[in-house]
Amino acid sequence: MHEIFTRLARWEHDQEVIRDIRQTVFVVEQSVDPELEWDGEDANCVHALAGITNQIVATGRLQQDGKIGRMAVLPESRGRGLGAAILGKLIEAARDIGLTDVYLHAQTHALPFYERHGFVAEGAEFDEAGIPHRVMRRSLRGDP
Repeated sequence: MHEIFTRLARWEHDQEVIRDIRQTVFVVEQSVDPELEWDGEDANCVHALAGITNQIVATGRLQQDGKIGRMAVLPESRGRGLGAAILGKLIEAARDIGLTDVYLHAQTHALPFYERHGFVAEGAEFDEAGIPHRVMRRSLRGDP
């Protein structure tokens, strides 16, 4: 059995692997416009990485306002808990910087995943980068 690991990333140091994963998942697989994917916000975000053994295969980011996004797991590594590991690391980072809640724009197919992690959908479905999404929010008040 391979061991899953997570760690916070430093954009200056880890941007190549972060870019490779997001390019594969969002730009190539999901046909997101590169101008939308590379929004100029990355240097201001907290990034998390997850991997199996010594290979990094997943990433996500936390913006200063509490928005979690750019959650991506390479296709061949899905279904092994890496998304949950990234999400947990970003929620931990949000708590550490004093945020009281976090939110995200979930692709509608991923709503059950985020619901299992305490997020609640709000508002109507909307289009983002040609993909249906919903806003989801999770309070961190009272979390351990």
